[in-house]
Amino acid sequence: MHYLHAIKAIRDFLPMPELPEVETTRRGIEPHIVGRRVQALHVRQPSLRWPIPDEMARYFEGESIVALSRRGKYLIITLAGGSALVHLGMSGSLRICSLNEAPKKHDHWDMQFEEHILRYHDPRRFGAFLWAGDNPMQHKLLAKLGPEPDQEAFNAANLYLASRGKTLAIKNFLMDSQRVVGVGNIYANEALFRAGIYPNTPAGKLSRSRYERLVSSVKEVLAQAIASGGSTLKDYVNGSGSPGYFQQELLAYGRTGEACVQCAEPVREMRIGQRSSFYCGKCQKP
Repeated sequence: MHYLHAIKAIRDFLPMPELPEVETTRRGIEPHIVGRRVQALHVRQPSLRWPIPDEMARYFEGESIVALSRRGKYLIITLAGGSALVHLGMSGSLRICSLNEAPKKHDHWDMQFEEHILRYHDPRRFGAFLWAGDNPMQHKLLAKLGPEPDQEAFNAANLYLASRGKTLAIKNFLMDSQRVVGVGNIYANEALFRAGIYPNTPAGKLSRSRYERLVSSVKEVLAQAIASGGSTLKDYVNGSGSPGYFQQELLAYGRTGEACVQCAEPVREMRIGQRSSFYCGKCQKP
C-alpha cells in the first residue's frame, strides 16, 4: 500500500540509514562473517568522514571475527584483539559479494574471507571505519549515547522528567541521541503520527500519559521497520544488496498532500530544525 508516496519519498528525500536499516544490515551479514578468519583487508579509499587508520589491515588480517553487534547506528566488529566501528553515513551500505565480483565506483573497502567478501559502498563518503580498541562502548562516538529503544531505560518516566521546562519541539527532543538512540527523521515522523502528537509541540508541554503513548509508538514503529527490512529511501540496501520494504507502510513521512490514513485530511509538511516534518493537522494535537 501507499506506493505513490514511497515513490515521492525516493525522489525527493536523501535521509541516511537509520537504526532499522543498520540492524537489518547487521542481521544480514552476521552469518557470513562471524567465526570466519579475515584473509585480507583492502582499503581503496581511506578518506571517509574520518580517515581509515593506516594500521587497520594489520588489526584484521589473519584474525577471526568474534561478534557483530550494534549500538545506535554504529556496527561493532569484534576481534580477539579489539573492535572496530562502522557507520554507514548518509549513503553507505555493506554487502556480501563473491570473490570474483569486481569493485565498482564508490566501493571503498573490502574485507576478504575464504569464500566471499564484505564490501563497503558509499557514494557520499560520510561513513566511518574506525578502530575502537578493547572497550568500544567508551569510544567518544558511543560513550554519551542514550538507551536503545528496546531497553528498559527508554521509558515514559525518564522522558517526562527530562522534558520538564524544555521548549524544544518534541520531534527534535525525540531525535536527540542522548535521550534514545536511533530515532531519526523518518521514524520520529511515524511515531509522532501514531501517537497523535503534533511534531512542533514543546517537549515540556506533554503529559506523562502522552509520553507513555509516544514510547509505545517508537517501539512499535522501529520493531515493524526492522521486521520489514528497513526503509528504502534513495540509496539504502540491506546486507544482501536487496532494498528494504518499510516504505510501503509509512503513514506520514513523504505523504504531503495525500489523504491521512485515519481521517482523509491532507497530510501537511513543515520544517523543524532544517528537516522535513509530516503530520495530520486533525489527528495530531499539540
